[in-house]
Amino acid sequence: MSDRVIKIFDTTLRDGEQSPGASMNIAEKLEIAQVLADLGVDIIEAGFPIASPGDFEAVHQISKQVRGATICGLARCNEQDIDRAWEALRPAERSRIHVFLATSAIHREFKLKMDKDEIVRRAVAGVKRAASYTPDVEFSPEDAARTEVDFLCTVVEAAINAGATTVNIPDTVGYATPAHMAKVIRTLRERVANIDRAVISIHCHNDLGLAVANSLAAVEEGAGQIECTINGIGERAGNCSLEEVVMALRTRHDYYKCDTKINTTRLVPASRLVSNVTGLLVQRNKAIVGRNAFAHEAGIHQDGMLKERTTYEIMNPEDVGWSKTDLVLGKHSGRAALGDRVRALGYQLTPDQLNTLFDQFKALADKKKEVYDADLVALIEQGGRDEQEVWQIEKYRLTCLTDEVPSVRLTLRRGQEVRTVDVNAGDGPFDALFWAIEQSTGVNVVCRDFNVHSLTVGKEAQGEVTVEIEHNGQLYRGRGVSTDSIEAAAKAFLNAINRVAATLGRPADRVSPHNI
Repeated sequence: MSDRVIKIFDTTLRDGEQSPGASMNIAEKLEIAQVLADLGVDIIEAGFPIASPGDFEAVHQISKQVRGATICGLARCNEQDIDRAWEALRPAERSRIHVFLATSAIHREFKLKMDKDEIVRRAVAGVKRAASYTPDVEFSPEDAARTEVDFLCTVVEAAINAGATTVNIPDTVGYATPAHMAKVIRTLRERVANIDRAVISIHCHNDLGLAVANSLAAVEEGAGQIECTINGIGERAGNCSLEEVVMALRTRHDYYKCDTKINTTRLVPASRLVSNVTGLLVQRNKAIVGRNAFAHEAGIHQDGMLKERTTYEIMNPEDVGWSKTDLVLGKHSGRAALGDRVRALGYQLTPDQLNTLFDQFKALADKKKEVYDADLVALIEQGGRDEQEVWQIEKYRLTCLTDEVPSVRLTLRRGQEVRTVDVNAGDGPFDALFWAIEQSTGVNVVCRDFNVHSLTVGKEAQGEVTVEIEHNGQLYRGRGVSTDSIEAAAKAFLNAINRVAATLGRPADRVSPHNI
């Protein structure tokens, strides 16, 4: 196999957002889209425009503002979906309409109530309508991995004849194995007469933990595009992880003879941003971007590393965005040193943003003697979103004595509005603060998850708190960082409440999300 460049189709903003509680607002989607473009992603699936007014506006704004990548919108094979997708994508520098229709027997019988002939007719009509707007059209036979191979070949050939320039083969429920997926792609290449007129894409879910393996198997058989998400987020067990599949191709170029256009040094910053925005924490031992990915504790490993790094490392941590050293800054460090460190961590800040960060850094340095890279990352990612908050904590006083009900006086600010409440309730300091925030904002929720962990080392380390709350059947996540874990918890809970408040009053007409 000669060297090939594999296209990376990122669906973090569409399939990734379907992770429970991972909904993002338009500003957050724009920020992630720009990071994806800077990362070198070929195609950004920005959303499902007909799903809701918010989805439409997000795709539209990304199409207007983000350059350097093809912007894609998802649509079912019907006129309304396709027209709406094109309306959202019209301002894009390069646009793609991605149409889909289920093809497996179980979907035909129980979901669509359509026979095979009707499926083919609908698929062809959908592709033709999309092609009337843009020459870049992708067609997905949903649940392709469980579709009879003869029928799959028929649908794919018809879609290409209708104008599809990319045909995506989704393993919608994560059912396939590498050998199975390889056989499907090989069969399409052998039996679909016009397959050379389209790029074969692969979209794997991770229900059996095989999404990356299945995607690589498809590439071995000639697939030219991989659909994936940052941190592998997505419905249920998620999608193929962008950082893992990209580094597998890069590290094992000797085997795959393929590469991508991804700037791998930006993988860790992209991972941090998506984790921060969605509230979905990256497990410590996750490949490439987990905190332990390049950590060595065993004595034998450490000895080998000291003698020759490649004894236990197959990648350079700097190549994926980890810093070579965890540089320690203190209160006497200057703006120039801070700016250099920020750039080394993969962030591009404006002068105003750097000035704000410098003030925050100095305040933090007064609280703790040493400021680590993780502290800076927390400040950068926490900063820049404060102006989007609905409510902010002005001050609070908390009294919590053994065998007594906690007492809280809390003051919140929203623009020029200031509210102060006194609350005597709760089981401990965290619960008491949460009660006070609910009473002050008027938003009542159920706390479903609560996690506290240290970002750095030492007794003065910053603590990060993430919470998951439920309101009217919807899950929302929040995050807070502070050297005071109670303050971090209050910030996290309020951050989640603000996400609820931001959605109140929006039209509840979102179409049920589809999992390709």
